[in-house]
Amino acid sequence: MGHLPTLIEDLALILFSGAVVTLLFRKLKQPLVLGYIIAGLLVGPHISLVPTVVEERNIKILAELGVIFLLFSLGLEFSFKKLMRVGGSASVTAFVEIGFIVVAGYLVGKWMGWGQMDSIFLGALLASSSTTIIIRAFEELGVKSKRFAGVVFGVLVVEDLVVILLLVLLPAISVSREFEGGAMLMTLVKLVFFLILWFVLGIFLIPTFLKRMKSMMDEEMLLMLAIGLCLGMVVLATKAGFSAELGAFIMGSILAETTSAEKIEHLFKPVKDVFGAVFFVSVGMMIDPAAMWEYRLPIIIVTLLTIFGKLFSSGLGALLSGQPLKQSVQVGMSMAQIGEFAFIITGLGITLNVTSDFLFPVAVGVSALTTFTTPYMIKSSDGAYRVLLRVVPEKWVTRINMYASSTQKIQAESAWKKVLKSYTTILITNGIVIIAILLISINLLEPFLIEKLKDMTYVGIVGVFVTLLMAAPFFWGLMMKRPAGLAYKELWLNSIYNRGPLLMVEITRNLIGATLIGLLLDRYFSGRVALLILLPIILLFFYVLSKKIQQFYGKLEARFLTNLNAREAAEKAKKPLLDIGRYDISDWETHMSQHVVSQNADFLGHNLMELKWREKYGVNIAFIKRGDLVILPPKRSEIIFPGDELGVIATDEQLSKFQTVLDSQKDPAYAASTSKVEDVGLQRLVVDEHLRFKGMTIHDSGIREKTDGLVIRVEREDQHFINPSSDTVLEWGDVIWLVGNKQKIQALKEA
Repeated sequence: MGHLPTLIEDLALILFSGAVVTLLFRKLKQPLVLGYIIAGLLVGPHISLVPTVVEERNIKILAELGVIFLLFSLGLEFSFKKLMRVGGSASVTAFVEIGFIVVAGYLVGKWMGWGQMDSIFLGALLASSSTTIIIRAFEELGVKSKRFAGVVFGVLVVEDLVVILLLVLLPAISVSREFEGGAMLMTLVKLVFFLILWFVLGIFLIPTFLKRMKSMMDEEMLLMLAIGLCLGMVVLATKAGFSAELGAFIMGSILAETTSAEKIEHLFKPVKDVFGAVFFVSVGMMIDPAAMWEYRLPIIIVTLLTIFGKLFSSGLGALLSGQPLKQSVQVGMSMAQIGEFAFIITGLGITLNVTSDFLFPVAVGVSALTTFTTPYMIKSSDGAYRVLLRVVPEKWVTRINMYASSTQKIQAESAWKKVLKSYTTILITNGIVIIAILLISINLLEPFLIEKLKDMTYVGIVGVFVTLLMAAPFFWGLMMKRPAGLAYKELWLNSIYNRGPLLMVEITRNLIGATLIGLLLDRYFSGRVALLILLPIILLFFYVLSKKIQQFYGKLEARFLTNLNAREAAEKAKKPLLDIGRYDISDWETHMSQHVVSQNADFLGHNLMELKWREKYGVNIAFIKRGDLVILPPKRSEIIFPGDELGVIATDEQLSKFQTVLDSQKDPAYAASTSKVEDVGLQRLVVDEHLRFKGMTIHDSGIREKTDGLVIRVEREDQHFINPSSDTVLEWGDVIWLVGNKQKIQALKEA
């Protein structure tokens, strides 16, 4: 009989024990992550009731793979576009909550007598909440369709990105054992450079490669390629001085923009689950029950800090972002726990050998306690709000709600803002690619040429020529590309006073481009020769060939944008979709949810005029989706059929009352719709100098026809017109709420 490697025995023990314990946890309806941790505790060195893992070093390697694959999977679900769609309310809430809890964690650690690094890592591990636990609690309590849930999901997205940033910064802090402003700033600059560079290159190259190889690639090859790309980026990230987790996350976010993202995510899930299980079991193996009992007081203190600190900071952030008091309380009570990233951050501290052994059991204890309290916190949020109303003076509540209302008054995005945003994008993307090419030239091309050519004159000529040949399109983009859209022309033509600042912007970016060229020339030639002779010649060369360079740059840009938008284009080509979670609104508490009509509903066969849902319940039917047909907006004569998907606009209270109608004679076979309809959204417009509807009625403005929209509210200073009639006259500054085709609404804004 051949010898069986110890690693296989250990892996069999880990997976079997993990499966048995998690089956028990699933029956008890508890998070599987805690089950894996308990399994690790059982097979770890501190408990001898069952066989124990022998080769812990090998398990640590597998656990590291588990972390890498977890971050890669997170990147596949993340997508930088998803971050851009996160609303302002969620972003403000997240940064207030993270800033408060990280500082509070550090101070509490110091107060308990912990060391500097233990306190820093304590603050960091409290930074994120558990997406898995929150989603499970929302589903069990039936609150996923409520307005505050959308803010919570947005906060979780921002938290994920902040944790990735912490995984980069913490090793830098650990080296010096203190905060150094200059070093931290350089790390951040280096991180931004690395992120943007690989995101631009990845989006340009990988989707094109996958598209061309699609006919030759089966599921096995696609999975192998995805894992290979993931591990390849991990190697690049570590070579650049970043963590392996960052590299995995970057590659996942790049692949998330491809048309193969969903397929890769599906194929990769078993791999992630297996190695993720090994990671969480390894977490449990490091827990010493005696240490948890010894540090029971810190566990209780940190648990209380997590619950009340996150409740306060998340609620405060939601208030500052313009959420009403009730939604702010609901957001705060939903975020009061720590997530799976706490184990990753704590493991990082142990790997770097900068934290004490007790930090791990403290993190596990806090995670377990807050996991059990989360559903009860969310469930009691309405009661907490009612208690708060009795405690807080009425005038304070009124002022808070007035503040929430005033912060939601949108203003048209100025032309200057659009132009400056476009210029910034042009400068950053092209500038980073140019700097990357210059670094390649200096570090790789120059040594190669010196070795081959010997003569420094020839080295300089060839080096400058090859470098400029590679960088020419991006220099053109940096120095000459005009912002897209009508905003630039509007500024130039509308006022002569705009032309001076615009010329200064043009001069500044040309000086930046000339400086970068000058730095390249100075590297290969003397400063005087480079400045007086070569720089003018090269600038003249760019001017003469600008049209050809522009055409080539246009092709590069077109391919990049095609690849960037390929996934959305493919989804739209399949069916007209409507994503009710991607519009950025913060109304008086109104939001949009989607529901499927049961085949046994009492109201089947009746039209909207007969049902009078608006009059009885105050709700608006934004759209009706019938198969692949989207009726937008539905007429009052539209009849409701079984299987129709209704887009319902309502407050949480209105939706609760209306839910009894939707649930009437409901067939259990019908569940909440999971389909999305990309083209419809609830948005706001301002009657200003751009939207010239002043003095017109809603009917005469043609806003309904232009947007396929339904006007559901008009705000005018302190007046609010709910479901306004078509003869309502619009005035300057009116805020129009309407649901309609998002592309047509955006086109109306830009017209």
